[in-house]
Amino acid sequence: MDVGDATPYDDLSQATWRKSSHSSGDSQCVEVTPLPDGGRAVRDSKDPDGAVLRFTAAEWAAFLAGARDGEFDR
Repeated sequence: MDVGDATPYDDLSQATWRKSSHSSGDSQCVEVTPLPDGGRAVRDSKDPDGAVLRFTAAEWAAFLAGARDGEFDR
């Protein structure tokens, strides 16, 4: 999606954001919410009014597969 594209879910004010149960109390975490099309939106928990990244269902599935396969391990 181009940055300038409007979507029916641009208003995430009613979204239910979740962070990992592994998150520590120091606010160094991201929060995720599902989108109507099966994708996900992600934001920085320290800046809930800041930028939001939106991913399609396919992009989110690829990310999860990569994480499960160790693609992002150091």
